[in-house]
Amino acid sequence: MKKQELIEIIKHKKSFLCVGLDTDITKIPMHLLDAEDPVFEFNRLIIDATIDVAVAYKPNLAFYESMGLNGLLSLERTINYLEKFRNQVFTIADAKRGDIGNTSQQYAKAFLSKEGYDFDAITVAPYMGEDSVKPFLSFEDKWVIVLALTSNKGAFDFQFLKTENQRNLYEDVLYKTKEWGSDENMMYVVGATQAEMLKNIRTIVPDHFLLVPGVGAQGGSLQEVCHYGMNKDGGLLINASRSILYASSEKDFAEKAGNEAQNMQKEMEILMK
Repeated sequence: MKKQELIEIIKHKKSFLCVGLDTDITKIPMHLLDAEDPVFEFNRLIIDATIDVAVAYKPNLAFYESMGLNGLLSLERTINYLEKFRNQVFTIADAKRGDIGNTSQQYAKAFLSKEGYDFDAITVAPYMGEDSVKPFLSFEDKWVIVLALTSNKGAFDFQFLKTENQRNLYEDVLYKTKEWGSDENMMYVVGATQAEMLKNIRTIVPDHFLLVPGVGAQGGSLQEVCHYGMNKDGGLLINASRSILYASSEKDFAEKAGNEAQNMQKEMEILMK
């Protein structure tokens, strides 16, 4: 998907909501466990309930890989179902890959090629440097989403270390990686609980999209993220997972998920003005 196409979807839906499909089979409603594929059935109903207001969906690969072959089949069915909405949503493989070049080439083929899952984007860890990221940038109209500044407690172990440039390490990651791609094929992960850092991040990458997890169950403020992080194109994809997926554990779970997503969209529409 091209950048302008994503921008148009955001404008049309008046939303920049990304639904994280971190589907935990131990948390889905009990009545779904009788389905042939409970995880896919849950995902399908969540997608149907949120498709009018979600501009992106982000399956977290760990929740599927942890179930072995059955989990990968659920993932494949989910991405195939999203194919029905190809021109309406942006799809992200939250895989956090990043390895030496030839291995990254295979990961890129697996997640971004038409022979593989054919996601629009993949999250990538940049620790191993340019040759671990570049293979993901070789696919036309596909995106790399680089981990920049995360919202977990462990972010302070490395991401704020001072480099020889007297910058925080996460700042050097931004400066260096933006040389490898462009705002047409590269985004950055910035945690919502680091909202106060977004103003500084926007001085380094003013035109790139930012994928922002941590709003909702993790306590990040949507208003603060938008205040510091929005740019002329909007420039944000706000991910919500648990607050939408598990809004209810009863048979009305999809309806409650849809309501939660619609509430976020209404707030986003106001913030876009």
